Amino acid sequence: MTMEGPVTPFVPLHEFSPEPDIVTEDQHTHSPVRKRARHTGSIRNTASESGQSPVMVLEESKAPVRDDAYYMADGSCILRVQNTLFKVHRTILSKDQSSFGPMFTLPQGEFGEEGMSDDHPIVLQGDTTEEFRHFLWALYALPSELMIVQSPKVDLSRLIDIAKVSSKYSFKSTETWALDAIQEYLERNTSPFFNDNPLIRMFPTLNTRSSALLESEGQIARLIRLAQMCSHSRLMDTMIQLLQKLMSGSLHYSYLAMTLADEFNLRDLRGAAYLEVMQTSVFVCPGVANDHTYVEGDIQETSEGPQRLVVSPVQQLRLLSGYHRLSKAWDRLRAVPPQFEHSPSCGATWHQHGCTQSWTDFWKEKTRSEGVLSLGCANVLGRLGIIIKEFDKWGSATYMHHDCKSAARRSIHEKVKQMQQALPDYFTEGGEY
Repeated sequence: MTMEGPVTPFVPLHEFSPEPDIVTEDQHTHSPVRKRARHTGSIRNTASESGQSPVMVLEESKAPVRDDAYYMADGSCILRVQNTLFKVHRTILSKDQSSFGPMFTLPQGEFGEEGMSDDHPIVLQGDTTEEFRHFLWALYALPSELMIVQSPKVDLSRLIDIAKVSSKYSFKSTETWALDAIQEYLERNTSPFFNDNPLIRMFPTLNTRSSALLESEGQIARLIRLAQMCSHSRLMDTMIQLLQKLMSGSLHYSYLAMTLADEFNLRDLRGAAYLEVMQTSVFVCPGVANDHTYVEGDIQETSEGPQRLVVSPVQQLRLLSGYHRLSKAWDRLRAVPPQFEHSPSCGATWHQHGCTQSWTDFWKEKTRSEGVLSLGCANVLGRLGIIIKEFDKWGSATYMHHDCKSAARRSIHEKVKQMQQALPDYFTEGGEY
């Protein structure tokens, strides 16, 4: 671990909005569909009020245009998403116990029925035109068209959009279908899992922030957000395993994993991500030093070897705390070898004191070996891994009973398991561990 003195976590693409935001005339606070009175002569929302970007607000202030594919002559409901009008069928939107069904039954206001003309559409906020177009594709596509999700030509971004919008408006069966299609796609590309598979190859492991790397980071972030939003544990587990694999190849992915673990409180990912960043980077906080501005998320080459990563102050505190606590944990572990129970036959046919002394001598010698000391003092898991290899080389020329020797080996593996499970707790801001 290396740290320099004196850069919001990197969040690729946009975040998901789990709650539908449908603007019509009346206000019904008991309904999951938000509604409000129409105001004329002004733009309806500012960026700060709606949570949208200034670009999206500017886009929605323009005169809307009809969508080429989903403005249907026989449609019965006109929706506006950003600057695009969609004319589709209420019967389609009301299926699957969606949020649209109850909304269509609500009484209308003084301006007449919403959604019946281009001048008075139902305005959907928080979605992009492309996302909603992809969602409508899933509702209107023929069975032969839907089969493309089982082919190598499947558009993963389209499936993510479908799952996201379906979840937002409570199209449960469509959401399940899209999530299953995403999971099957990932499994098809990870079989055997992570062994020279196409999915790993589709995510670049470059050390420079290329456009391909940025795109892959964004795709991974979208998938993890989708899994979190939809409570899809299988997809979440798949993405965590993928990130854990990618972290060893690029500091960009380690930082992405660390940031997503913080954002979504992913315990299974946090410990491994923080450990990887701690061991492979020089981490600094945002600021200006030596006429250079350090911006959070930046990764730069250094003359010393490790890359410089700009992290948030909270992340830096967690990294420093982890380094301190892991170093202390190694000091305690080095002083006292893992305990094990002697075999019953050890006391009957063996000198138990000699067995214990042999194990203690081995531990003291190997914890000071060149291989162990070549690793940082906070790299407890790495050091334990070297000791396990040394133990396997120990052979039979020892004063330990055979069964006790097996028990001692198990005790090291158990210590590794305990460290792995507790790893996230080492990277916290306060208190002692």
